[in-house]
Amino acid sequence: MEVWRWPAVLLGLAAFLFLVHQLRPVLSPFVIGAFIAYLGDPLADRLETRGLGRGLASGLVFLLIGVLLAIILLITLPLVAQQLDMLVRKVPLLFEWFIQTALPRIQERLGLPQQGLPVLELRQRIAENWESVGRLVSGVSTYITGSGINFLVSLGNLVLIPIVAFYLLRDWDKLTPKVLRLLPMAWQKTARSLARECDEVIGAFLRGQLLVMLSLVGIYAAGLWLVGLELAFLIGAVAGLASIVPYLGTVVGVVTALIAGWLQFQDLSILLWIGLVFVIGQSLEAYLLTPRLVGNRIGLHPVVVIFAVLAGGQLAGFVGILLGLPTAAVIMVFLRHFHRQYRDSEWYANDGDA
Repeated sequence: MEVWRWPAVLLGLAAFLFLVHQLRPVLSPFVIGAFIAYLGDPLADRLETRGLGRGLASGLVFLLIGVLLAIILLITLPLVAQQLDMLVRKVPLLFEWFIQTALPRIQERLGLPQQGLPVLELRQRIAENWESVGRLVSGVSTYITGSGINFLVSLGNLVLIPIVAFYLLRDWDKLTPKVLRLLPMAWQKTARSLARECDEVIGAFLRGQLLVMLSLVGIYAAGLWLVGLELAFLIGAVAGLASIVPYLGTVVGVVTALIAGWLQFQDLSILLWIGLVFVIGQSLEAYLLTPRLVGNRIGLHPVVVIFAVLAGGQLAGFVGILLGLPTAAVIMVFLRHFHRQYRDSEWYANDGDA
Protein backbone atom coordinates (compact mmCIF):
# COMPACT_ATOMS: atom_id res chain seq x y z
CA MET A 1 0.00 0.00 0.00
CA GLU A 2 1.71 3.19 -1.16
CA VAL A 3 1.98 6.20 1.10
CA TRP A 4 -0.39 8.23 -1.06
CA ARG A 5 -3.23 5.82 -0.28
CA TRP A 6 -3.11 6.54 3.44
CA PRO A 7 -5.37 9.61 3.22
CA ALA A 8 -8.15 7.25 2.12
CA VAL A 9 -7.51 5.03 5.16
CA LEU A 10 -7.50 8.01 7.52
CA LEU A 11 -10.68 9.33 5.90
CA GLY A 12 -12.35 5.96 6.45
CA LEU A 13 -11.24 5.91 10.08
CA ALA A 14 -12.59 9.44 10.59
CA ALA A 15 -15.92 8.40 9.03
CA PHE A 16 -16.06 5.37 11.37
CA LEU A 17 -15.45 7.53 14.46
CA PHE A 18 -18.07 10.02 13.29
CA LEU A 19 -20.64 7.23 12.89
CA VAL A 20 -19.83 5.87 16.35
CA HIS A 21 -20.34 9.33 17.82
CA GLN A 22 -23.65 9.86 16.03
CA LEU A 23 -25.04 6.37 16.74
CA ARG A 24 -23.78 6.02 20.32
CA PRO A 25 -27.29 5.90 21.91
CA VAL A 26 -28.09 2.62 20.10
CA LEU A 27 -24.65 1.03 19.84
CA SER A 28 -24.22 -0.37 23.36
CA PRO A 29 -25.90 -3.79 22.86
CA PHE A 30 -24.12 -4.29 19.52
CA VAL A 31 -20.69 -3.38 20.93
CA ILE A 32 -21.14 -5.59 23.99
CA GLY A 33 -22.49 -8.41 21.83
CA ALA A 34 -19.51 -8.07 19.47
CA PHE A 35 -17.10 -8.24 22.43
CA ILE A 36 -18.76 -11.41 23.70
CA ALA A 37 -18.63 -12.97 20.23
CA TYR A 38 -14.99 -12.01 19.79
CA LEU A 39 -14.05 -13.50 23.15
CA GLY A 40 -15.85 -16.75 22.35
CA ASP A 41 -14.66 -17.15 18.74
CA PRO A 42 -11.37 -19.03 19.51
CA LEU A 43 -13.21 -21.64 21.59
CA ALA A 44 -15.87 -22.04 18.90
CA ASP A 45 -13.08 -22.54 16.33
CA ARG A 46 -11.54 -25.28 18.48
CA LEU A 47 -14.87 -27.06 18.83
CA GLU A 48 -15.28 -26.84 15.04
CA THR A 49 -11.94 -28.58 14.52
CA ARG A 50 -13.25 -31.44 16.68
CA GLY A 51 -16.09 -32.07 14.25
CA LEU A 52 -18.91 -29.91 15.61
CA GLY A 53 -20.89 -27.68 13.27
CA ARG A 54 -20.46 -23.95 13.65
CA GLY A 55 -24.00 -23.46 14.92
CA LEU A 56 -23.69 -26.17 17.59
CA ALA A 57 -20.21 -24.96 18.60
CA SER A 58 -21.50 -21.40 18.90
CA GLY A 59 -24.45 -22.58 20.98
CA LEU A 60 -22.21 -24.49 23.38
CA VAL A 61 -19.83 -21.54 23.77
CA PHE A 62 -22.74 -19.17 24.28
CA LEU A 63 -24.22 -21.51 26.91
CA LEU A 64 -20.86 -21.74 28.69
CA ILE A 65 -20.47 -17.95 28.75
CA GLY A 66 -24.02 -17.57 30.06
CA VAL A 67 -23.47 -20.10 32.85
CA LEU A 68 -20.18 -18.45 33.89
CA LEU A 69 -21.78 -14.99 33.97
CA ALA A 70 -24.73 -16.32 35.97
CA ILE A 71 -22.41 -17.96 38.53
CA ILE A 72 -20.31 -14.79 38.84
CA LEU A 73 -23.41 -12.62 39.32
CA LEU A 74 -24.96 -14.99 41.86
CA ILE A 75 -21.75 -14.96 43.89
CA THR A 76 -20.79 -11.31 43.58
CA LEU A 77 -24.10 -9.41 43.66
CA PRO A 78 -25.01 -10.36 47.27
CA LEU A 79 -21.46 -9.51 48.38
CA VAL A 80 -21.54 -6.16 46.58
CA ALA A 81 -24.97 -5.30 48.02
CA GLN A 82 -23.86 -6.26 51.53
CA GLN A 83 -20.65 -4.25 51.36
CA LEU A 84 -22.33 -1.24 49.77
CA ASP A 85 -24.78 -1.20 52.66
CA MET A 86 -21.83 -1.42 55.06
CA LEU A 87 -20.12 1.44 53.21
CA VAL A 88 -23.21 3.64 53.51
CA ARG A 89 -23.25 3.05 57.26
CA LYS A 90 -19.52 3.83 57.58
CA VAL A 91 -19.49 7.16 55.74
CA PRO A 92 -20.89 9.13 58.74
CA LEU A 93 -18.20 7.47 60.89
CA LEU A 94 -15.59 8.61 58.40
CA PHE A 95 -16.87 12.17 58.65
CA GLU A 96 -16.86 12.04 62.46
CA TRP A 97 -13.26 10.78 62.43
CA PHE A 98 -12.26 13.56 60.05
CA ILE A 99 -13.92 16.26 62.17
CA GLN A 100 -12.77 15.00 65.57
CA THR A 101 -9.30 13.60 64.76
CA ALA A 102 -7.89 14.52 61.37
CA LEU A 103 -9.08 18.14 61.09
CA PRO A 104 -7.72 19.30 64.48
CA ARG A 105 -4.33 17.78 63.63
CA ILE A 106 -4.31 19.49 60.22
CA GLN A 107 -5.26 22.81 61.79
CA GLU A 108 -2.55 22.40 64.43
CA ARG A 109 0.14 21.51 61.89
CA LEU A 110 -0.77 24.35 59.52
CA GLY A 111 -1.41 26.89 62.25
CA LEU A 112 -5.04 27.41 61.24
CA PRO A 113 -7.57 28.85 63.72
CA GLN A 114 -9.65 26.17 65.41
CA GLN A 115 -12.89 27.99 64.60
CA GLY A 116 -11.90 28.89 61.05
CA LEU A 117 -14.21 26.34 59.48
CA PRO A 118 -17.99 26.02 59.97
CA VAL A 119 -17.65 22.46 61.25
CA LEU A 120 -21.00 22.17 62.99
CA GLU A 121 -22.90 23.60 60.04
CA LEU A 122 -21.00 21.36 57.63
CA ARG A 123 -21.73 18.32 59.80
CA GLN A 124 -25.42 19.14 59.93
CA ARG A 125 -25.67 19.66 56.18
CA ILE A 126 -23.84 16.43 55.38
CA ALA A 127 -26.01 14.50 57.82
CA GLU A 128 -29.15 15.89 56.23
CA ASN A 129 -27.94 15.15 52.71
CA TRP A 130 -26.75 11.69 53.65
CA GLU A 131 -30.14 10.83 55.07
CA SER A 132 -31.62 11.78 51.72
CA VAL A 133 -29.38 9.38 49.77
CA GLY A 134 -31.84 6.56 50.30
CA ARG A 135 -34.70 8.71 49.08
CA LEU A 136 -32.67 9.77 46.03
CA VAL A 137 -31.87 6.16 45.09
CA SER A 138 -35.49 5.23 45.62
CA GLY A 139 -36.59 8.13 43.40
CA VAL A 140 -34.20 7.17 40.62
CA SER A 141 -35.36 3.57 40.79
CA THR A 142 -38.98 4.68 40.64
CA TYR A 143 -38.25 6.90 37.63
CA ILE A 144 -36.46 4.12 35.77
CA THR A 145 -39.14 1.53 36.40
CA GLY A 146 -42.02 3.99 36.15
CA SER A 147 -41.09 5.49 32.81
CA GLY A 148 -42.44 3.03 30.30
CA ILE A 149 -40.26 4.16 27.40
CA ASN A 150 -37.03 4.12 29.41
CA PHE A 151 -37.83 0.75 30.89
CA LEU A 152 -38.68 -0.79 27.52
CA VAL A 153 -35.53 0.63 25.92
CA SER A 154 -33.34 -0.76 28.71
CA LEU A 155 -35.09 -4.13 28.55
CA GLY A 156 -34.77 -4.19 24.77
CA ASN A 157 -31.04 -3.51 24.99
CA LEU A 158 -30.58 -6.33 27.49
CA VAL A 159 -32.48 -8.73 25.23
CA LEU A 160 -30.52 -7.61 22.18
CA ILE A 161 -27.09 -8.36 23.70
CA PRO A 162 -27.35 -12.19 23.71
CA ILE A 163 -29.09 -12.22 20.31
CA VAL A 164 -26.38 -10.07 18.69
CA ALA A 165 -23.64 -12.05 20.45
CA PHE A 166 -24.95 -15.42 19.25
CA TYR A 167 -25.41 -14.45 15.61
CA LEU A 168 -22.04 -12.70 15.43
CA LEU A 169 -20.36 -15.69 17.07
CA ARG A 170 -21.99 -18.08 14.60
CA ASP A 171 -21.03 -16.02 11.52
CA TRP A 172 -17.76 -14.48 12.73
CA ASP A 173 -15.50 -16.46 10.38
CA LYS A 174 -17.69 -15.56 7.42
CA LEU A 175 -17.87 -11.85 8.12
CA THR A 176 -14.13 -11.07 8.09
CA PRO A 177 -13.43 -12.38 4.54
CA LYS A 178 -16.54 -10.63 3.23
CA VAL A 179 -15.40 -7.30 4.66
CA LEU A 180 -11.91 -7.75 3.19
CA ARG A 181 -13.37 -8.52 -0.24
CA LEU A 182 -15.05 -5.11 -0.23
CA LEU A 183 -11.60 -3.48 -0.52
CA PRO A 184 -9.79 -2.96 -3.83
CA MET A 185 -7.84 -6.03 -4.97
CA ALA A 186 -4.53 -4.19 -4.64
CA TRP A 187 -5.22 -3.53 -0.96
CA GLN A 188 -6.45 -6.95 0.09
CA LYS A 189 -3.09 -8.61 0.80
CA THR A 190 -1.93 -5.73 2.99
CA ALA A 191 -5.35 -5.45 4.62
CA ARG A 192 -5.31 -9.17 5.45
CA SER A 193 -1.91 -8.82 7.08
CA LEU A 194 -3.03 -5.77 9.06
CA ALA A 195 -6.23 -7.56 10.10
CA ARG A 196 -4.19 -10.45 11.52
CA GLU A 197 -1.95 -8.03 13.41
CA CYS A 198 -4.97 -6.12 14.74
CA ASP A 199 -6.55 -9.40 15.82
CA GLU A 200 -3.43 -10.30 17.81
CA VAL A 201 -3.33 -6.89 19.48
CA ILE A 202 -7.05 -6.68 20.28
CA GLY A 203 -7.13 -10.33 21.35
CA ALA A 204 -4.23 -9.73 23.71
CA PHE A 205 -6.05 -6.77 25.17
CA LEU A 206 -9.58 -8.15 25.44
CA ARG A 207 -8.75 -11.69 26.56
CA GLY A 208 -5.46 -11.07 28.32
CA GLN A 209 -6.33 -7.84 30.10
CA LEU A 210 -9.70 -9.22 31.16
CA LEU A 211 -7.98 -12.20 32.80
CA VAL A 212 -5.46 -9.87 34.46
CA MET A 213 -8.25 -7.69 35.87
CA LEU A 214 -10.21 -10.67 37.21
CA SER A 215 -7.04 -12.15 38.70
CA LEU A 216 -6.28 -8.87 40.47
CA VAL A 217 -9.85 -8.72 41.81
CA GLY A 218 -9.29 -12.14 43.38
CA ILE A 219 -5.80 -11.29 44.70
CA TYR A 220 -6.78 -7.96 46.24
CA ALA A 221 -10.08 -9.21 47.67
CA ALA A 222 -8.50 -12.36 49.16
CA GLY A 223 -5.53 -10.43 50.57
CA LEU A 224 -7.68 -7.74 52.18
CA TRP A 225 -10.03 -10.41 53.53
CA LEU A 226 -7.09 -12.20 55.16
CA VAL A 227 -6.05 -8.88 56.71
CA GLY A 228 -9.57 -8.66 58.15
CA LEU A 229 -10.93 -5.68 56.22
CA GLU A 230 -14.73 -5.62 56.20
CA LEU A 231 -14.93 -3.97 52.75
CA ALA A 232 -12.38 -6.38 51.27
CA PHE A 233 -14.43 -7.57 48.29
CA LEU A 234 -15.75 -4.14 47.30
CA ILE A 235 -12.33 -2.48 47.44
CA GLY A 236 -10.64 -5.46 45.74
CA ALA A 237 -13.22 -5.44 42.94
CA VAL A 238 -12.86 -1.69 42.32
CA ALA A 239 -9.05 -1.87 42.39
CA GLY A 240 -8.89 -4.88 40.08
CA LEU A 241 -11.35 -3.53 37.51
CA ALA A 242 -9.76 -0.06 37.58
CA SER A 243 -6.41 -1.65 36.68
CA ILE A 244 -7.49 -1.42 33.02
CA VAL A 245 -5.96 2.06 33.31
CA PRO A 246 -2.30 1.73 34.39
CA TYR A 247 -1.70 2.52 38.07
CA LEU A 248 -5.27 3.75 38.59
CA GLY A 249 -6.37 0.52 40.24
CA THR A 250 -3.41 0.55 42.62
CA VAL A 251 -3.87 4.19 43.61
CA VAL A 252 -7.63 3.87 44.16
CA GLY A 253 -7.25 0.56 45.98
CA VAL A 254 -4.45 1.68 48.29
CA VAL A 255 -6.13 4.96 49.25
CA THR A 256 -9.56 3.46 49.93
CA ALA A 257 -8.16 0.39 51.69
CA LEU A 258 -5.94 2.47 53.98
CA ILE A 259 -8.84 4.76 54.93
CA ALA A 260 -11.16 1.80 55.54
CA GLY A 261 -8.45 -0.05 57.49
CA TRP A 262 -7.71 2.92 59.73
CA LEU A 263 -11.39 3.51 60.47
CA GLN A 264 -11.93 -0.15 61.29
CA PHE A 265 -8.79 -0.95 63.33
CA GLN A 266 -7.11 2.36 64.33
CA ASP A 267 -3.83 0.43 64.13
CA LEU A 268 -0.76 1.31 62.07
CA SER A 269 0.30 -2.34 61.73
CA ILE A 270 -2.88 -3.08 59.75
CA LEU A 271 -1.95 -0.33 57.30
CA LEU A 272 1.40 -2.05 56.72
CA TRP A 273 -0.37 -5.34 55.99
CA ILE A 274 -2.73 -3.57 53.57
CA GLY A 275 0.26 -2.01 51.81
CA LEU A 276 1.86 -5.46 51.58
CA VAL A 277 -1.26 -6.84 49.87
CA PHE A 278 -1.01 -4.24 47.10
CA VAL A 279 2.76 -4.68 46.76
CA ILE A 280 2.22 -8.42 46.23
CA GLY A 281 -0.62 -7.74 43.77
CA GLN A 282 1.45 -5.26 41.76
CA SER A 283 4.44 -7.63 41.70
CA LEU A 284 2.30 -10.52 40.46
CA GLU A 285 0.76 -8.28 37.79
CA ALA A 286 4.10 -6.91 36.57
CA TYR A 287 6.17 -10.10 36.61
CA LEU A 288 3.65 -12.90 36.11
CA LEU A 289 0.14 -11.95 34.99
CA THR A 290 0.79 -9.28 32.35
CA PRO A 291 3.82 -10.99 30.71
CA ARG A 292 2.01 -14.34 30.48
CA LEU A 293 -1.55 -13.26 29.72
CA VAL A 294 -1.04 -10.05 27.73
CA GLY A 295 2.61 -9.93 26.67
CA ASN A 296 4.07 -7.03 24.75
CA ARG A 297 1.77 -7.24 21.75
CA ILE A 298 -0.40 -4.25 22.61
CA GLY A 299 2.48 -1.78 22.69
CA LEU A 300 0.48 1.11 24.15
CA HIS A 301 2.19 3.56 26.48
CA PRO A 302 0.34 4.08 29.79
CA VAL A 303 -0.33 7.72 28.87
CA VAL A 304 -1.91 6.58 25.59
CA VAL A 305 -4.10 4.11 27.50
CA ILE A 306 -5.34 6.84 29.87
CA PHE A 307 -5.98 9.24 26.98
CA ALA A 308 -7.82 6.56 24.95
CA VAL A 309 -10.20 5.76 27.82
CA LEU A 310 -10.89 9.43 28.61
CA ALA A 311 -11.22 10.45 24.96
CA GLY A 312 -13.53 7.53 24.21
CA GLY A 313 -15.76 8.41 27.15
CA GLN A 314 -15.86 12.07 26.13
CA LEU A 315 -16.71 11.34 22.49
CA ALA A 316 -19.16 8.47 22.83
CA GLY A 317 -19.94 7.87 26.50
CA PHE A 318 -20.08 4.24 27.65
CA VAL A 319 -19.65 2.96 24.09
CA GLY A 320 -16.56 5.14 23.71
CA ILE A 321 -15.04 3.70 26.89
CA LEU A 322 -15.55 0.18 25.50
CA LEU A 323 -14.10 1.08 22.11
CA GLY A 324 -11.37 3.49 23.24
CA LEU A 325 -8.54 1.05 23.89
CA PRO A 326 -9.25 -1.37 21.00
CA THR A 327 -9.46 1.61 18.63
CA ALA A 328 -6.18 3.00 19.97
CA ALA A 329 -4.55 -0.40 19.53
CA VAL A 330 -5.73 -0.62 15.91
CA ILE A 331 -4.48 2.91 15.23
CA MET A 332 -1.09 1.92 16.63
CA VAL A 333 -0.98 -1.07 14.27
CA PHE A 334 -1.69 1.20 11.30
CA LEU A 335 0.88 3.75 12.47
CA ARG A 336 3.55 1.04 12.81
CA HIS A 337 2.74 -0.17 9.30
CA PHE A 338 2.87 3.39 7.96
CA HIS A 339 6.25 3.90 9.68
CA ARG A 340 7.63 0.73 8.05
CA GLN A 341 6.37 1.91 4.67
CA TYR A 342 7.93 5.31 5.25
CA ARG A 343 11.30 3.82 6.28
CA ASP A 344 11.33 1.68 3.11
CA SER A 345 10.38 4.58 0.82
CA GLU A 346 12.72 6.54 -1.43
CA TRP A 347 11.61 9.70 0.31
CA TYR A 348 13.17 8.52 3.60
CA ALA A 349 16.28 7.05 1.91
CA ASN A 350 16.97 10.23 -0.06
CA ASP A 351 20.03 11.91 1.53
CA GLY A 352 19.41 15.23 -0.23
CA ASP A 353 22.38 14.98 -2.63
CA ALA A 354 20.22 14.42 -5.69
